[in-house]
Amino acid sequence: MIILGLTGSIAMGKSTMAQLFRDEGVAVHDADKAVHELMEPGGMAAVPVGEAFPQSRREDGGIDRPALGKLVFSDGEKRQQLEQILHPLVRLERDDWLSRHRDEGAFCVGLDVPLLFETGGEKDCDYTVVASASAFLQRQRALARGGMTAERLDAILELQMPDAMKRDKADFIVPTDYGKTTSRFYVQRNLRQLERTSHA
Repeated sequence: MIILGLTGSIAMGKSTMAQLFRDEGVAVHDADKAVHELMEPGGMAAVPVGEAFPQSRREDGGIDRPALGKLVFSDGEKRQQLEQILHPLVRLERDDWLSRHRDEGAFCVGLDVPLLFETGGEKDCDYTVVASASAFLQRQRALARGGMTAERLDAILELQMPDAMKRDKADFIVPTDYGKTTSRFYVQRNLRQLERTSHA
């Protein structure tokens, strides 16, 4: 089974790219969604995160993610503490998901991971695919999001590997500047190439 790492910096169209892979029949594991579920009431991360960051605990036992984000965003030490709790749990959940798809005989699956290269997650993948657009379009898209400011965007970009570096490291690039039809063409082309490689 081929494991594709799907990634891209903020507002680069990574979620759209992941959906295009799903449209082609590739099951995609969403790391962000897994984190959300882990921090809901009864989720495996709710108690340890609540104990480490009591201000983020909700009355129902889940975690208030915006409150947690404010606590850790500009504090590298707290962010590291949170990652030490979350990463092993996400990995456990992801490995179980991979195991199920392997047993079902899937040819190819995708792992949608925003900080794939930043966390060394590419080591768990056979190939990596990066969604990429111009810096101008990225900024335009990001600033159109609710609650986003230029300062916050700059702070987020500081934590992310530059797009040019991601493009250099990736096996495949899916441009997202020119609309979904063009992006779909690249996704389909990448999958055809993988099929040819696997049959070679």
